[in-house]
Amino acid sequence: MSNNTQSKKESSLIAENGPWAAVGEHPNAITNRFYTYERVQEIVAFIQNIVPAKPEVAIICGSGLGGLAELVVDKVVIPYADIPNFPRSTVAGHRSNLVFGILNGISIVCMQGRFHPYEGYTTAACAFPVRVMQMLGAHTLIVTCAAGGVNKSYRVGDIMLIKDHINFPSMAGNNPLIGHNDERFGKKISFCLRPRFPPVGHAYDRQYASQMKQIAAKHNIELREGVYCALGGPCYETIAEINLLRVLGIDAVGMSIVHEVTLGAHCGLRMLGLALITNKCLSEYDSTIEAVHEDVIRISELKANELQQLILDFVGGVKTNKT
Repeated sequence: MSNNTQSKKESSLIAENGPWAAVGEHPNAITNRFYTYERVQEIVAFIQNIVPAKPEVAIICGSGLGGLAELVVDKVVIPYADIPNFPRSTVAGHRSNLVFGILNGISIVCMQGRFHPYEGYTTAACAFPVRVMQMLGAHTLIVTCAAGGVNKSYRVGDIMLIKDHINFPSMAGNNPLIGHNDERFGKKISFCLRPRFPPVGHAYDRQYASQMKQIAAKHNIELREGVYCALGGPCYETIAEINLLRVLGIDAVGMSIVHEVTLGAHCGLRMLGLALITNKCLSEYDSTIEAVHEDVIRISELKANELQQLILDFVGGVKTNKT
């Protein structure tokens, strides 16, 4: 029996059994048992009936950064609520739309709003739209987010190019790939088809990072480069936690991105990550300043134009590299 035939049979059994938990089953295993290859195909088919064009680049917009979709032409907007079995964003600053169209000459799909574990979703549910976008045709994933500045030299409004991340939820046993590993998802690496243990050491594409640095220099935009750390949320961090992260060499902290990047690596997508520093993390006990989400949204909106310009030029570079 071929691996592909075996995966289809296993996937069929999983779908028939439904999304109910066996005793002791990990929540991500339940999610991945529900979002079978066939179910993702059904979601993709639903979208393709509305938007036949295949996107090449997928973009996930963080808090307050969904305005990028306003630059898209020949636009088709599909609310998440209209897509069968698709989660919905519940956080202020996330518009809960899937936007298709042309951005700087390239066919794109843009998520106006992402999903977070603190909303009640598993990390697998937060990340599964990456598989949908890859199956629609995307070969590149751009992730953006709002983040707190852990690095003392960072200022509010800085843009950080993500060179690597620390995934605390995964380290605590909450990786979105836990559960059934359908070999039809993802990328063949060496002789391993759709790997059970995908490498993420080079998840953020170094060539893409180099291109982004050149674009930032052209626009005279200071671009930081650093390590992003994901925590579970929804609470902002304690002073002790921030001081620990600083000792670990972390530059910025947030509550997203890493789950999506993990699935992106499994799918074989080339990825670029950008974090907008919307607040300086509290690290002194005599400070009276606290981070609030309203300030995150405000700073995101103030700096959105710079971030959008970087992404607009980068997408145009993807087009140039193809020709």
